[in-house]
Amino acid sequence: MSDATLHAAHQDPDDFAVQIADQIESFIVAVTEVAKGDEPDSAVPFLLLEFSQLMLAGGRLGAHEDFLPDERYEPDLGPEPDVDELRERFAVILEPIDVYSEVFDPYEPRKAPVAARISDDIAGVITDLRHGMAHYRAGRTAEALWWWQFSYFSNWGSTASATLRALQSLVAHVRLDQPLPALDGLDTDQDLGEDALAEEAGKVMAEEIAGPLGLRTVR
Repeated sequence: MSDATLHAAHQDPDDFAVQIADQIESFIVAVTEVAKGDEPDSAVPFLLLEFSQLMLAGGRLGAHEDFLPDERYEPDLGPEPDVDELRERFAVILEPIDVYSEVFDPYEPRKAPVAARISDDIAGVITDLRHGMAHYRAGRTAEALWWWQFSYFSNWGSTASATLRALQSLVAHVRLDQPLPALDGLDTDQDLGEDALAEEAGKVMAEEIAGPLGLRTVR
């Protein structure tokens, strides 16, 4: 076990909670600002940076020993904040590249890829993170850490990592001036085999989307 993992496993829970909460709060604030659409030209680079930083927090939660909540049953948090507006804003901002293909579990043999949306992913991740933040702000630190760690393994970790891969792939396509498959017409409820992907994915040149998304190709 590395020194970093040992440190994560034995760090004081209160100090660890403050650090994780700060990272998560920073992500929520930054992504919410991007959703306002005031600087659409910078949306993709900002999201790439924020999801990269969020995955560091997730990795720290994953390396830490298991957290346990203080109470057997989760306290009632009331209604969850609505994320539909956030999702819709990102669907507009990212419209040319919102849809991508993803394999949910790389350890499942011959698993067909499915279509997903970055806008849906962002809304789902924000929902999970806000849920834990509500516990943290109510002073239930153990509950917050348990929730963030549990949901990292069960939901937002895989979702955020898939989103990060999609964003990184997009930036790579643009910066390297490579053709980009157009997946925006795909049904996000449909399983996609290799033949279906090849049939549905038309070719668009990366430079067609580089300008509006604040990216440039490498010459």
